[in-house]
Amino acid sequence: MVAARFPSDPLSFVRTLVAQHELVRELVRGDVAGRYRGSVLGLLWSLASPLLLLAAFTFVFGTVFQARWGGATAGQGEYALLLFPGILLHGLMAEAVTRAPGLITAVPNYVKKVVFPLELLPLMAVASALFHALIGFAVLIAVLLVVHDGLPASAVALPLILLPYVVLILGVAWILAALGVYLRDITQVTGLVTMLLMFLSPVLYPASALPAQYRPWLWLNPLTLPLEETRSALIAGQWPEWQALVVYTVIAFGVASVGYWWFQKTRKGFADVV
Repeated sequence: MVAARFPSDPLSFVRTLVAQHELVRELVRGDVAGRYRGSVLGLLWSLASPLLLLAAFTFVFGTVFQARWGGATAGQGEYALLLFPGILLHGLMAEAVTRAPGLITAVPNYVKKVVFPLELLPLMAVASALFHALIGFAVLIAVLLVVHDGLPASAVALPLILLPYVVLILGVAWILAALGVYLRDITQVTGLVTMLLMFLSPVLYPASALPAQYRPWLWLNPLTLPLEETRSALIAGQWPEWQALVVYTVIAFGVASVGYWWFQKTRKGFADVV
């Protein structure tokens, strides 16, 4: 009975997404609007926050520490352009992952309603984070159009780079959303882990800056490949490493499938705990 009520195969989620697409849209729109309700700048905070963070990182690492990029000291403007994709991609992951453990416990009334598709709440969190990231990417692309007099042809590959990254984050969000119901301490762990992932990924430095013996470990970080490929496609004008991207995509959809399966299988006990 439970399996029939909460199917856990990926196709069932696709069917739910198609049937409930209007609900998903309203959830995301309400989540984005609710975050800035009552603030003076409103939606402009989604642009101001990454820009302020970018300015701080650029000053500290580019000016104070005279950080070198790719073996040469880059100007502050170029250094900022190289930093910005990392800040956006890490912010996308950090926002969705840190919110995920509290998504179900925050809406106990929804948990009691069997007809409400709880599996859409992690999707809402990821879509909301993606919305803010895309605003940042729009700014980055606008700056590149001015500074570099256009975009390279490889920039069209950006959606193919971002898609598996977003799918991977969704799978992790499903896992954490379910764990957060039974293990409340997971909320304290996610913030620390996302911060560590930033420093253990090439957000503030290129992957080539690490000694050769440590580089293979860097690629185990789920942020590394999409970040390096994004920089290559948008700034360096290089096409993605398609073989590596295909492998990453397969892994991402595998994590998403496992995450959805885990969420649906553990969902039957949510009402007893919340």
